[in-house]
Amino acid sequence: LDAFLLALEPRPDPRAALAMAAVDRVRTDRTVRRVDGLARDTGLSARSLQRLFSAYVGVGPKWVILRYRIHEALEAAEAGPALDWARLAADLGYSDQAHLVRDFTATVGVPPTAFAPH
Repeated sequence: LDAFLLALEPRPDPRAALAMAAVDRVRTDRTVRRVDGLARDTGLSARSLQRLFSAYVGVGPKWVILRYRIHEALEAAEAGPALDWARLAADLGYSDQAHLVRDFTATVGVPPTAFAPH
């Protein structure tokens, strides 16, 4: 019975492992800010990385990177009201504070000023 069940077990999928490694890289490496950089790090083209994420993660790499950036912003916002949002935007790879505020509000549902402790 064991041999029969083992024969039915799917073989490891190296592309799934690559997708999970890429997500883990975004999660653990706070310097990953752009899809083209992540693609370069994984040895894929940006388009191949997008297809990989679509097939194995269910969302694109840009979405995953954005979510982890917003998590970093949330952590910073919880630290206290004296947060320099312009500096945080630059640290997170945004071109300006307005782009961070837009992404934060769209993702969290409230602007940073409403979320941050007073």
